[in-house]
Amino acid sequence: MPAVNMRVLQPGERIRVLVVDDSVVIRRLVTSALEQDPDIEVVGVAANGSIALQRIPQYNPDVLTLDIEMPEMDGLETLRCLRRDYPRLRVIMFSTLTERGAAVTLEALTLGASDYVTKASNEGSLDRSMARLREELIPKIKQFFCLPRRVSSVAKPEPLQVQAAPPLSRSNLLFQNAKVRPKVVAIGVSTGGPTALGAILPLLPAGFPLPILIVQHMPPLFTRLLAERLSSSCRLAVKEANLGDQVAAGTMLVAPGNFHLKVAGDGCAVHVCLDQSPPQNSCRPAVDALFSSIAEVYGGAVIAVILTGMGQDGLHGAQILKARGASILAQDEASSVVWGMPGAVVNAGLADSVLPLDKIVPEIIRRADLP
Repeated sequence: MPAVNMRVLQPGERIRVLVVDDSVVIRRLVTSALEQDPDIEVVGVAANGSIALQRIPQYNPDVLTLDIEMPEMDGLETLRCLRRDYPRLRVIMFSTLTERGAAVTLEALTLGASDYVTKASNEGSLDRSMARLREELIPKIKQFFCLPRRVSSVAKPEPLQVQAAPPLSRSNLLFQNAKVRPKVVAIGVSTGGPTALGAILPLLPAGFPLPILIVQHMPPLFTRLLAERLSSSCRLAVKEANLGDQVAAGTMLVAPGNFHLKVAGDGCAVHVCLDQSPPQNSCRPAVDALFSSIAEVYGGAVIAVILTGMGQDGLHGAQILKARGASILAQDEASSVVWGMPGAVVNAGLADSVLPLDKIVPEIIRRADLP
């Protein structure tokens, strides 16, 4: 998928949204929720993909919200046409928390959808449904734009203070030495993640000697299907992490939705810990939770990678890892769908290398000191 960079809106300009859904109720609900935000304008609606394609030249939207199940032309077929004819148009899919919904959403992300939100279900009231839509959909739309009142803060970010790393526990001193060869790779990613992971992880060679831990911001079920999809294309074993799994060489473990992925070491082996402690950066799983945990166990013997994503999850954990002497790699802006997470790390001066997506794995291999 081509890089989708932030577009700067001019003063008085609003984000133009076309809502595509076969349900009249959903169209009205989404429209009402979006129009309560002064930065967003719903310029039109469409009952299926065929109508939407006809209306795009008329309404010239910046963003299209797209349902998956629709008559005449469904979401996936529409998306294929959009990526051919309007490759720069941001598309946010509406998904359901079902096996089929998750699988189709992952397929949509592979085809070039920018992001997704899950449809509200059993919210109990119109007000709660509206509130949930505002909380989830509006940030997903705004992540692709630089609003006028935020131009100065984006262009000149305030310096961030690197916090002191907590001391290592005595039982984990085996992994303390920051100068030793890396013992683990940790990857944090959000918006654009399934496509990014699908592009780079198959490049890792069979026999890669380090374990790889992955946090992708996704709900339950989605993370399992993501792991299964990656497993089908990678030369290394990939699975959704389970409590007690050994963190073993040449294995990729994906954090399960709604659980933080952490690790614990006993001096001989390292195992997966999962918990449902409060979200960090509004996320569970959170990259910060993983990075902070591996810093306690592995010290500086870590290659930490921050890929495309909204927000700044991973920044605090990267600060801790950097203080230990870990290697921090960040995806560059040009190849990121959203340069929030990697941008925060780069702007804080924590990144050892800032790389396009296709250079990430070669750098991991180099730093892993492989022949």
